Amino acid sequence: MAEKIDLLIIGAGFAGLSAAIYAARYNLKALIIGNEWGGLNTTTHLVEKYPGYKSLSGIELMDKFKEHVDYYKVPYMSDFVTKIEKKGEGKFFAKTEEGKEVEAKAVVIATGTKRKKLNVPGENELANKGVSYCATCDGILFRGKKVVVVGGSDSAAKEALLLSEFCESVTVLARSTLHPEPINAMRVKEKKNIIVLEGVEVKEIIGKKLVEKIALKNGKEIPCSAVFIEVGHTAMTELAEMLKVKLDEKKEIMVDRYARTNVNGVFGAGDCCDTKWKQGIVSAAEGAHAANSAFEYLTENSLVE
Repeated sequence: MAEKIDLLIIGAGFAGLSAAIYAARYNLKALIIGNEWGGLNTTTHLVEKYPGYKSLSGIELMDKFKEHVDYYKVPYMSDFVTKIEKKGEGKFFAKTEEGKEVEAKAVVIATGTKRKKLNVPGENELANKGVSYCATCDGILFRGKKVVVVGGSDSAAKEALLLSEFCESVTVLARSTLHPEPINAMRVKEKKNIIVLEGVEVKEIIGKKLVEKIALKNGKEIPCSAVFIEVGHTAMTELAEMLKVKLDEKKEIMVDRYARTNVNGVFGAGDCCDTKWKQGIVSAAEGAHAANSAFEYLTENSLVE
C-alpha cells in the first residue's frame, strides 16, 4: 500500500534539502527520495562562495544541510524514483527502484544533473582504471603521478588545483580556452605543476589494463596515469517527462521565478531546471520557492488544512 504524504521531494542536493526545510516550516508531511545525499556537491573539493562559510568541502557543507533537515525530522529515503504519474488534481503516484510506493499531493523535482562523457574510444573500457569524473573521489589514488584534466570550465580548473596538491603534474586540456573564475585562473597560473593546453581535443584514451596515455586529434600523445573528465553536465529530467512537464531544447525543466512548471502540483528546482546560472545558492533559493509554491498550491486547492 502506498505511503500517503503532502509533498514528495525527489532529489537530495541543495534544492531538494532546502525545499524540505521550508516544507517542514509549513507543517507539510514531506518525504525526500534521493539516490545520493547531498547530490554532486559532495564531490566538490572546496566551496568558497556559499554565504556564512568562507571555505569548506562540499561534503562538509551538505552535512550542515543534513543537520538542518534532521532538526525538522523530515524523512529521507535512499532510493531512486523510477516511475511517477498524475492521476488527478493532487494525486501523484511514484514508485522506486526498491519497490516503495508513494502517493503525494504535490511534487518537487530536484533531480540535478549527471556528468557528460567525452564519448571517445577507451573511455568506457578504462572507466575506474584511470578514467574518472571526480578528483575528490579518486585523485588521491594517483599521488606522485602525471594526470590529465579534460575541460575548460571553472570546475575543470578546480579539479586541476586539487590534483596539483599531490600529483607530479596536471595537464589541463581545453577544447577552446580555459575560462575559470578570475580567482581560480590566478591560482592555476601560480601552480608550477599545472600545464594548460588550449585549442586541443581528445581523440582516444589508451591503455591495456590501466590508462597509459591520451591521444589528441592533432596527432600528439600525452603520457598519464589518469584522465579526469569535466566537460559539463546534462539535466536528469526523465521523471519530468513522465509527468508531461515542459522542457526546453536542453531537456531542462522550464520553471517560472516561483519554481512552478506547466503542470499543476509539479515544481522544479536546482540544476535540472532552465535557470541559466547553475550555483548552489541559486538551487537552494529555488528549493525554497518550490516549497512555498507547493504550499500555496495545496492550500488554494484545499488539499491540506
